[in-house]
Amino acid sequence: MTIPNMLTLFRICLVPLFVLFFYLPFPSFSWLTAFIFAFAALTDWLDGYLARNLSQTTRFGAFLDPVADKLVVVMALVLLVGEHHFTWMAIPAAIIIGREIVVSALREWMAELGQRASVAVSCLAKIKTVVQMLAIFFLLIGRVPTLSWAKTFGWLGYIGLYAAAALTVWTLLLYLRAVWGEFKVSA
Repeated sequence: MTIPNMLTLFRICLVPLFVLFFYLPFPSFSWLTAFIFAFAALTDWLDGYLARNLSQTTRFGAFLDPVADKLVVVMALVLLVGEHHFTWMAIPAAIIIGREIVVSALREWMAELGQRASVAVSCLAKIKTVVQMLAIFFLLIGRVPTLSWAKTFGWLGYIGLYAAAALTVWTLLLYLRAVWGEFKVSA
């Protein structure tokens, strides 16, 4: 078990804790929820950095890391949409979650064809992830009732979520374009 894989597993273990603190009705737990999410986002970066720099990349880690990322992001979006009951929050969340499912399916399909590299993570997808993580963090900070700037953070989160949704669509189109030839061959 490598250090990056342990960080990835730890990130998965943070998800139930994140959900628990999200629902507890104490203002300090709203802060804690936001920081659990931020910590999970930082471990996403850290495990990849360590895997590359310590030469500890593994097939297990390559499989588990995107699963952990999706669990953290999807859970946060589902909880936020459930709390807000706001169509304008649900739209970008649905786009982001839908893209994650489609890209996962594309990666699995291309791996079966021996062409997983055609849907490798792009630089733009990494930027999308950073924007998405910041947006969710700001939305979580926007829930803190004791913070005078909470509404400002909330609005930054909404704007960031729409920016992430736009990048999500863009990266999805790039991935689809990369595998388009396989669609024609398989049809």
